[in-house]
Amino acid sequence: MLIKGKERIGELFNKKKVVITTHFKPDGDALGSSLALYHWLKNKGLNTSVVVPSDYPSMISWLPGNEKVIQYPQQKEFSQKLIEEADLIFCLDYSSLKRTECMSDVIAKASAEKWMIDHHLDPDDFADVQFWNNKAAATCQLLYTFITDLYQDEGNITADIATCLYTGIVTDTASFRFRSVTSGLHHIAADLIEKGVNNWEVHENLFNNNSENRLKFTGYCLANCLTVVPEYNTAYFIISAETLEKYNIQTGDTDGLVNYALSIKGIKLAALIVDRTKLIKLSLRSIGAIPCNEICQKHFNGGGHLNAAGGSSHTSLRETKEAFLSLLPEYKNILTEE
Repeated sequence: MLIKGKERIGELFNKKKVVITTHFKPDGDALGSSLALYHWLKNKGLNTSVVVPSDYPSMISWLPGNEKVIQYPQQKEFSQKLIEEADLIFCLDYSSLKRTECMSDVIAKASAEKWMIDHHLDPDDFADVQFWNNKAAATCQLLYTFITDLYQDEGNITADIATCLYTGIVTDTASFRFRSVTSGLHHIAADLIEKGVNNWEVHENLFNNNSENRLKFTGYCLANCLTVVPEYNTAYFIISAETLEKYNIQTGDTDGLVNYALSIKGIKLAALIVDRTKLIKLSLRSIGAIPCNEICQKHFNGGGHLNAAGGSSHTSLRETKEAFLSLLPEYKNILTEE
């Protein structure tokens, strides 16, 4: 655990205007931590806003407080004003300002203190306060510790806060399946349930709320877009822009697709390569010591965790696929070891 700027922790409740930010295309951990912190600070009497740099999946739009979230592209002038006038900006679930994309410059130029709470590797040195641990399973796990340990305020975790935190933990651990899950994390989850989380309802909202188009899209991709490379224990999806348009794919509809490739017996590395028109997006998943983060950081302008990372490419879909396949021989030893 790294805590930089710990001497500033006591200044939190003296702040007059707080803005909570997270990364582009927020996932459950990003939005969950943002709204959990929003509820906690509002309950403490702080003037608090949540500003995000893009839309996000409908499967997390049910979270308590969702109606308070301000999307920067839709309310640009208002969002800029909030950030410029803030005296504290929380940076949740990202360790580099570039991950906020359209908001990065305005955050960087803001005079406010920046407090980062995050679990991604290699954080940039932009924050006045860093509450960081790359071994944490989720930013929501760190935020729980932030509230309960640093501020000794476990008693003020409401059911809404608990629901937001639990959702982030569930989504960033694929329902407690990753190696980052510890007994301590299960204790946190149990405590959140005791504080009012309807855990079954969270799972229903997250995983049993598909559109017909999304299910048909998934079926099409499994039948037509999946390739297995047995000599490298690798499988990948190639999704064209035309396929996305045909099935009217919305933000979040491709989430989890890469896990189907990884679920194939013997597969150790899986990739989802999608043509988003303006650029090609990649999502990598792996098991064992296969470094998704290294592959994305070195070759695809991205990063992430050892077994889950993302990146992008400005070349064509075909060229991006070939670039990915050309890297497999470099990792042959760990891809093929027993």
